[in-house]
Amino acid sequence: MTTLTGTPLAPLLARLFKEADAATSPAIARYSREERTRLIHSKTEYRQFYGSLKDLWLAVSPETGTLLYMLARSSGARIIVEFGTSFGISTLYLAAALRDNGGGRLITTEFEPSKVVRAKSNLTEGGLIDLVEIREGDALETLSKDLPDRIDLLLLDGAKALYPEILSLVESRLRPGALVIADNADFSPEYLERVRAPAGGYMSTPFGDDVELSMRLN
Repeated sequence: MTTLTGTPLAPLLARLFKEADAATSPAIARYSREERTRLIHSKTEYRQFYGSLKDLWLAVSPETGTLLYMLARSSGARIIVEFGTSFGISTLYLAAALRDNGGGRLITTEFEPSKVVRAKSNLTEGGLIDLVEIREGDALETLSKDLPDRIDLLLLDGAKALYPEILSLVESRLRPGALVIADNADFSPEYLERVRAPAGGYMSTPFGDDVELSMRLN
């Protein structure tokens, strides 16, 4: 039995995924497909766009969540940074891995206040809140200071256009061998070009349909 498969976390995640599947956002109808594509790639309008969709969960899949747990466990991660808390599903998976690794610290960031409240509630219910620091605000600001000297794992799952900028904020703290997981990375070609470049300092490969898995080389 692991933290992930035991009580209270397993039944909590099952319930949260049902809620996520049923969630809707009336605001999404105001955007055409073309406009959504443009806004996903925008580095200046992301707060307005994602703020209007605050009722959507934007959660990782159960399969990606399990992958996050396995990667954090197998790498012995103790210090994790997450970009994009949303309602805290991916945070729960990562925090569970920290618990089973013997403890650690997870710094995550979310700009939507209502999501921060719900994520804290979910982490408390899951018995993992003591491992997590949620920084409320724009990640370009919240992750620009007071980071640990050594980071073992970085999850990118916020505004896709900002993946390169968030990586730049954290990169100097990534230990050799640190893992970087980018969800829906296909929406950030600039990021993919960077981590896949032969001289970019990473070994990187697509994993599944929507995840880019990278390892810091030095």
